[in-house]
Amino acid sequence: MSYQVIARKYRPQHFADVVGQDHVTQTLSNAIASGRIAHAYLFCGPRGTGKTTLARIFAKCLNCTGGPKAEFPDDDPRAIEIAEGRSLDVIEIDGASNNGVDQVRELRETARFAPAGSKFKIYIIDEVHMLSTQAFNALLKTLEEPPAHVKFLFATTDPEKVLPTILSRCQRFDLRRIPTALIVKHLSWIASKEGVEIDDSALHAIARGADGGMRDAESTLDQLISFCGNRIVETDVLSMFGLAARSQLLELSEALIRGHAAVALRVLDELARNGKDLSRLLGDLLNHFRNLLLFQLTNGDKNLLEVSEAEMGVMATQNQWIDSEAMARMLETLTTAEGRMRDAASRRIFLEVTLIKCIQAREATSLDAVLKQLQALRQGATADVTRTAASTPRAVSTAGTIPVPAAKPNGASTPSTPPSPPAAPTPPVEPAAMSPAAPPEPPPPTKRAEVPEPEALLTPATLPLSPPVTATAAAAAPGAGESPIQLWPRVVANLGMLQRHYFEDAQPTSLTKGVLTISFPKGGESFDLANSREVIATLQAQFAALGAPDVALKFIESDPITPSIRPVTTASITPAPVPKAPETGPSASKNDSKNPNAAAASQATTITLSKEEFLNDPLIREAIEIFKATLVEVRAPSPETAA
Repeated sequence: MSYQVIARKYRPQHFADVVGQDHVTQTLSNAIASGRIAHAYLFCGPRGTGKTTLARIFAKCLNCTGGPKAEFPDDDPRAIEIAEGRSLDVIEIDGASNNGVDQVRELRETARFAPAGSKFKIYIIDEVHMLSTQAFNALLKTLEEPPAHVKFLFATTDPEKVLPTILSRCQRFDLRRIPTALIVKHLSWIASKEGVEIDDSALHAIARGADGGMRDAESTLDQLISFCGNRIVETDVLSMFGLAARSQLLELSEALIRGHAAVALRVLDELARNGKDLSRLLGDLLNHFRNLLLFQLTNGDKNLLEVSEAEMGVMATQNQWIDSEAMARMLETLTTAEGRMRDAASRRIFLEVTLIKCIQAREATSLDAVLKQLQALRQGATADVTRTAASTPRAVSTAGTIPVPAAKPNGASTPSTPPSPPAAPTPPVEPAAMSPAAPPEPPPPTKRAEVPEPEALLTPATLPLSPPVTATAAAAAPGAGESPIQLWPRVVANLGMLQRHYFEDAQPTSLTKGVLTISFPKGGESFDLANSREVIATLQAQFAALGAPDVALKFIESDPITPSIRPVTTASITPAPVPKAPETGPSASKNDSKNPNAAAASQATTITLSKEEFLNDPLIREAIEIFKATLVEVRAPSPETAA
């Protein structure tokens, strides 16, 4: 008798012999026992998982002596005929070479005849997806309503190519890839039957290379026996498959987990110089990280892992070096690389870059964490600004103006002088005498916590108050003796740039029982932007800092009216006038009689806003982060606009 390869010699002959497909064998056995045998079955799944084998065993169960029955003796003559391919009533057809309409027409003609000696005439069509569309359509009628003695058993590796009209007429069984542990156990049994000594590491290497296909594993074992004789070790298997040793794979994964790029690249160089398959290496690495992630999430559930006991110990150690979020990011990087590996011009360079990206992904921060940090920074910045405003009183001049240092071209500031009042000056703030001609010294700059806001950007040059607030009252306490309506311009001035923009056209209209009503023009966008809990809370904090802690706010929309108190906006912030010798003569008297503030307005200079000062506002920074924007230019209002 001629030599039979292991895949044919140890081919399952009963349902009990099939490895890893219990869901199919149990269903077919129950169908036979209950007499619920359909007329068409479709077995689909990867190569080497037992599709044709199950079809033949099912044919034996249907046509065995005294059948149909799920169990039959090994020496049953009809079962032996089917196993050897001599049965006249079990016809096996190759769908790849018999895919035309003529072959299907011939099948339909022969199907009408009764079986020769068995109970059923069974057609086994392998690779049925190779049939043409015309052949499928020709088979439809016979497949849907075949004669009572005809059964169809189809097998395919690509069920997506089978017409839906065919699928709807069959009972479909999806075969799974066989787990590594079952392949190792079956190969060990075959090796003992053949008298071959093989290491457990070599068996695991064969199972890894088979990728869930039992026939591939048996063919590899057959080849290794011919190559090595009766003694097989892991090195022989690795050289045949081009696989990396398990120890090398674990060393590479450890280097990635611990962030040792040099070690990872050194291991990869060694594997590449030894001719290992880099695509298979990437797949093994991805599978290891998948097992490690499942080990971490399931607390080491062995039912979900296809690894040996030694690998379980290694994964328990590696689990202490990395968390699940970082491991998920590394898995995502490896998965993306696996799809692009086949198109890479240089697979080694591509894999080197992938390993470096894996290490970077381990240290990366998720977008959700970044957003949470931004929110925390924003809340902290708002609280810092509120505390600073509460601890820093703002000095108000006797004429109702707040002095602002004018910016020089070289960045130095020059103290400004308010215009001399026509009447006698009011008592000074400090005990020292204040000359009307001498300007008061500007307050020292106050340090801002974490997020500084330049005073020149937040303080208006001229702020009319009604009634005027004396310097003595301002020095007593911020906002002491002033109503919320009078405090409103200063509250707006203390806001950030974006929030100040909300209140450009808004103005306080009434104060009733502690409720301050703020009116917005109808049809504008500022009302919707300002009417939020965050903005209202910021305003109330500013009122509290200025001595009015119990102010409630109410926003309404109304027709535009002439405001009695002009709110402070970015456009209205202009520097204080530079001191200048008074003009004499008829021209000076003429100009002063027409416009008392003309001299101060003509000497107004434009504030120079640097990008650093503009970016100090926390809301500006947050808007740039959210919209991924780039600050191109900062423009200040012109003197005409400010006037």
